[in-house]
Amino acid sequence: MVTKQFRDSPEEADLTRADSLAREIFSDVANKWALLIIEALGERTLRFGEVRNAIEGISHKMLTQNLRMLERNGLVERNVHPTVPPRVDYTLTEPGQALRETVHGMCDWTHRHLAHIEASRRRFDA
Repeated sequence: MVTKQFRDSPEEADLTRADSLAREIFSDVANKWALLIIEALGERTLRFGEVRNAIEGISHKMLTQNLRMLERNGLVERNVHPTVPPRVDYTLTEPGQALRETVHGMCDWTHRHLAHIEASRRRFDA
């Protein structure tokens, strides 16, 4: 995997540029599983199984991949406790908490406008 390096140039933060680091980060976090993981973690620490149970339909593989991606981007912190069997906890970092505010707003928006969107889909599909 090639990782872009931030050189503090405006182009790196430009979401409209295909080669932008900001677009790469946006692409990472703007997927349904990442958003649901961020929302599930909220302001609490959860074990892997607890995160999986909080998100219906997520596979073990997708949860693992997304937790690793969120950890790589500094949004989730993974804590391994030296027990047998090992206990692993996940919690949002400060930037993860900041992103959660936006994700939580998107969840609220979805709840507020769900009936309107559903009606629009029915009209469109008819």
